[in-house]
Amino acid sequence: QVQLVESGGGLVQAGGSLRLSCAASERTFRSNAVGWFRQAPGKEREFVATITWSGAITKTADSVKGRFTISRDNAKNTVYLQMNSLRFEDTAVYYCASGVVPSRSDYEYDYWGQGTQVTVSS
Repeated sequence: QVQLVESGGGLVQAGGSLRLSCAASERTFRSNAVGWFRQAPGKEREFVATITWSGAITKTADSVKGRFTISRDNAKNTVYLQMNSLRFEDTAVYYCASGVVPSRSDYEYDYWGQGTQVTVSS
């Protein structure tokens, strides 16, 4: 079973940047797609970005396109989410998830991390 641990969240002013990391416990992580999702208080969980096992294909939500970038380092069993030009509405708990396909749908992912809080002050 793959265990995922997110880190890098915190408090940042609007316009600032953060880089989230998603570290996996198993080498099999390297063959999986990884997605980032977020959930703000009172809202449903929403797709942010996803990446194939090779890193060749990425998908990004329209709401973060041009500001967020997903990447991975399989040698480190880690996937990153670089977040620039952060906005107040980016405030949420961010989760990474591992699955077979790089889907925008959360039900397609098998393993989830515990989440990391990102708070953007306006």
